[in-house]
Amino acid sequence: MNTIDLEKLAESQKANAQVMMTLVRTAFHGMEQLSALNLAASRELFNNSASGAQQLMDIKDPAQLKSLAGSMAQPNVDKLLEYSRGLYDLSANMQREITSVMEQQYSSMAQKAAGLVGTGGVPTPIAGDVFGAAMKQMMNASSTAFENISQMSKQMTEIVDTNVKALSAATTKAASALTPKA
Repeated sequence: MNTIDLEKLAESQKANAQVMMTLVRTAFHGMEQLSALNLAASRELFNNSASGAQQLMDIKDPAQLKSLAGSMAQPNVDKLLEYSRGLYDLSANMQREITSVMEQQYSSMAQKAAGLVGTGGVPTPIAGDVFGAAMKQMMNASSTAFENISQMSKQMTEIVDTNVKALSAATTKAASALTPKA
């Protein structure tokens, strides 16, 4: 009959609690950064709107309206692109931090399980060799699956990064076409 090793159980629970605290801290840090980004963007939007309204009220000739609209478009597009890049950077950093924590946790768990299976720490009175081989095969399959998921996540981040850069370039080009030439 197996007995539960309370010391190992407590150690495992402590490690799980530390992982959860790390993930929660990461989430709170990300939310703080997102709030700061949104607050700065809101402040900038308000200031630009107030400035634009003042410029519109100062117009005396309808021909000035066209040049004013064009000159106001470029800074607003630049601010939107800056906000989008900030949002992307924030989400990419959060993804990297969370993935790192999860990779460390998975690696630790896989090492413990492999050690347990490898040393015969799992008592199996019937067909122990078959069980051990099955556990090793399951751990190998699990490791391969985790590596594939991590690789796909990194590839998705690279694809999004490429798309954000392409969108930024296209938007900047379109905005510069709206801006009147001197």
